[in-house]
Amino acid sequence: MAYWLKMTACDLGRAIGAGDIDPVELCEAFLEAINAHEYRDRIYARLTVDRARAEALAASKRAKAGTRRGLLDGVPISWKDLYDTAGVVTEAGTALLKGRVPDADAEVLANATRAGLVCLGKTHMTELAFSGLGLNDVTETPPNSHDPALVAGGSSSGAATSVAFGLAAAGIGSDTGGSVRLPSVWNDLVGLKTTHGLLSCEGVVPLCESFDTVGPLCRTVEDAAELLAVMSGEAAPNLTGLSLKGTRFMVLETVALPGCRSEPLAAFERAVERLQTAGAVVERGEITAVARAMELAGSLFTSEAYAQWHKEIEANPDAMFPPVRERFRAGAAYSAVEYIAGWQELRKLQAEYHAMTAGFDAVLVPSTPILPPNIERLLSDHEYFISENLMALRNTRIGNLMDLCGLTLPTDTPMCGITALAEPFSEAKLLRLGSAMEKVVRGH
Repeated sequence: MAYWLKMTACDLGRAIGAGDIDPVELCEAFLEAINAHEYRDRIYARLTVDRARAEALAASKRAKAGTRRGLLDGVPISWKDLYDTAGVVTEAGTALLKGRVPDADAEVLANATRAGLVCLGKTHMTELAFSGLGLNDVTETPPNSHDPALVAGGSSSGAATSVAFGLAAAGIGSDTGGSVRLPSVWNDLVGLKTTHGLLSCEGVVPLCESFDTVGPLCRTVEDAAELLAVMSGEAAPNLTGLSLKGTRFMVLETVALPGCRSEPLAAFERAVERLQTAGAVVERGEITAVARAMELAGSLFTSEAYAQWHKEIEANPDAMFPPVRERFRAGAAYSAVEYIAGWQELRKLQAEYHAMTAGFDAVLVPSTPILPPNIERLLSDHEYFISENLMALRNTRIGNLMDLCGLTLPTDTPMCGITALAEPFSEAKLLRLGSAMEKVVRGH
């Protein structure tokens, strides 16, 4: 049964359908692995054992009766601790929400449950999802799956590590500025940033509602496609038959490449070369709109985040990790005029970006320009925390600011990824493209 813990979610689903795996036994295998794991309490904020067992039993009965609800019926996954779970504490990684118990499941969790997925529990995350590093000195900091001295990436840190350590078949995170993609990169997973508004955020603790999105962290593009399907209630796209020959990519040189550290940049360039060898046409381009959008990012993200949480923060500021608290407070420096003007300008910049990339199937960037920093140094060096957090999020924020969907894939180098960015609401096309890319960019 140990090998079940490293199987893809879709392979587990196929094995359940073939009668080779019983969902009850699968659930127990994951619960046993979680409880025996040395980092259990650093990855899971809490388990939903009774719920998981009840859902697994129901899935087992459906499998035996031939009435399975879909490919992932009976597959156990984890949920970031900002997804409401009825009757179960949901704290979004912050002492400001300690003991918060919602009455109903988040809509996407309810959709997944109706599709037969098994909820193992809630995973640790950055406070209120407002950091890309995955460091949380208030609750827990999940360890990087390659080296526990390093951060795992955030804010969906526990979601990623639950999968990477074999403690869930997949994890559901959220992405406001990179929070699905960053931990996916640093733990060698596939991460899908969905278009804003594609999936419901009802019952999801907000950070910036104008940018918040729901997305999966998993082992393969196929897993990402099927998880998107169950959360949206739509059919998964057919991923077979797409060739990279003649596919057109733009490597974005503005913002995304300058200052990239040697290892992530080299891994990205090798991945691009492999795409060309497979027949893809790759051009390189500058888009000045991206640079200007990045200049607006601070005012847009921090203003909305502080507007959302300023009452709770100022009522109990000492409950927060100071660097995260100060990042929220930075939003107070901007006026309503600056915020509204910023959004008006951003919409024009988005239109400019879309016009310049319309002839390409996707835009390629290194998923993040840095490797994961050391936990102890981040805790002891405030300026280092600030600089590394901004650098970690630099490339991922392009997708959020330009209103895109994005898919990060592992490369041939651990903790280094390549991201394909595509037009809003083109997830089916992006996933088909990603399915053709994933083995090529890893050199398999």
